[in-house]
Amino acid sequence: MELFNIEGKKAIVTGGTRGLGLGMAEGLMEAGCEVAIVGTSDKVFEIAKEYIEKGYLCHGVKADFSIREEVYQGFKECVKKLGNDLDIIVNAHGIQRRHSAEEFPLDEWDEVLNVNLNSVFILCQEAAKIMLKKGYGKIINIASMVSWFGGQTVPAYTAAKGGVTQLTKEMSNDWIARGINVNAIAPGYMATEMNSALLEESNPRYQQITDRIPANRWGTGEDMKGTCIFLASRASDYLGGAIIPVDGGYLVK
Repeated sequence: MELFNIEGKKAIVTGGTRGLGLGMAEGLMEAGCEVAIVGTSDKVFEIAKEYIEKGYLCHGVKADFSIREEVYQGFKECVKKLGNDLDIIVNAHGIQRRHSAEEFPLDEWDEVLNVNLNSVFILCQEAAKIMLKKGYGKIINIASMVSWFGGQTVPAYTAAKGGVTQLTKEMSNDWIARGINVNAIAPGYMATEMNSALLEESNPRYQQITDRIPANRWGTGEDMKGTCIFLASRASDYLGGAIIPVDGGYLVK
């Protein structure tokens, strides 16, 4: 099990107050990591306190990644709380806006791209500056099923996640020989707040999607833990630029 041992590692998980980000943050803490979680509201402090009371090493940092200055400031605060060190970063934050492409407002396009792509690049870049100095680090981005498909009524989200996918590959090429593994997890259809519109059983797409998932259910944050721990550990030292679907078999049906 030494291959998967991440006890004592320092990790940042953005979007760590809910859904998949919270699931992965919890998984890393359960595996012995000290984790700084980032959220956009004071809820992040409540969640960090809950984990501290359970005996985990958890820090809450509030930041709005639609604002560039807060991306830098939030990252800096996380690293400070982690004792000025960093081994793992999981970029799990994101927003969703839904309109047909011909009606998609440009201000919402900019908002989605800033949060879901531009801030991811900055966080990877800042993390690498620390990791390259010590010749070790794990960067885990969150891609999507729309990394392969086009999606519908989500042009900005699709463009951003396509960008994250290619960015993951490029950064891997730049850094893997210098000790940093950059990979991504592509969640399938997950029962999270972001998919609330699709989760309504009155929505015809809910049943269409469910029928296509061989596992016969939507995923949860629990389903992300194992892959996250694998990518955060030395078990993935020879893996670079991989986009790993965690989708209950959806992609291959």
